[in-house]
Amino acid sequence: MKTLIIVKNWFNFSFVSFIAILFLSSCGNNSSNTTVSENEDYAGETLTLVANGEDFIRQGFTSKDGWRIDFNHAYVTLDEVIAYQTDPPFNAESDEMINASESIILVDEAITIDLAQGDENASPIIVAEAIAPTGVYNAISWKLINDAQSNSSIVLDGIAVKDGETINFVLNLPIPLEYQCGEFVGDERKGVLEAGKDAQLETTFHFDHIFGDGEATPEDEINVGAIGFQPLAQLSNNGELNIDLATMKAQLSPEDYEKLEKNLQSLGHVGEGHCRLVS
Repeated sequence: MKTLIIVKNWFNFSFVSFIAILFLSSCGNNSSNTTVSENEDYAGETLTLVANGEDFIRQGFTSKDGWRIDFNHAYVTLDEVIAYQTDPPFNAESDEMINASESIILVDEAITIDLAQGDENASPIIVAEAIAPTGVYNAISWKLINDAQSNSSIVLDGIAVKDGETINFVLNLPIPLEYQCGEFVGDERKGVLEAGKDAQLETTFHFDHIFGDGEATPEDEINVGAIGFQPLAQLSNNGELNIDLATMKAQLSPEDYEKLEKNLQSLGHVGEGHCRLVS
């Protein structure tokens, strides 16, 4: 009888010990799996989208025909912004398609941004943020769509001054546009999302394409193709100009309106990098 009791007690002790070892082992495995998961490619870094009207919007500028232009507001409405990792790198000036190994939706619902927000030294406007896999985001596609309130994709509200004449203007531009762009071109590289770090991508708007640049020569490409401000100034009344694209088409010369359309189509960039207009 004593022998049986000893065997039974030994069995109970061994069984409990076995269960405890399994439990501890299981806990150890879970901890290890969590660590592995955190070190996988999808590390949870933040990819931030910004919109930049550059100094032309923040600080004002002089048009190719001598009008000093300052903006109260410069609204653009963005939608369907997607960032891509492509290999080989996407070239917006070729006929190739975006061939992505990874893509992240940054904006999936229309958002209106005021590019003139802040003072003259303000940073580009933060539009959206997304947790994204690490890697080099070297392509981006995005749309300009008409805002429900203004029914325009671009609204420019500002003041133009020349030779003592002042014009308060609002340009309503209902022109939907879709761009595909390659890698950001600028002083610092963007879109490189490394483990433990965050990164930015940028949609850039070159409004000097519309108005030209008074600091450049008349023969400069930026001025040859720009409409300037004078043709719009001639449509003002008592120092006020509130106009939409349809009225511009009706009242501008065919040559000036054609320039304006091309200026708007080439508005979108990534820094100094060009974008492809998707028809």
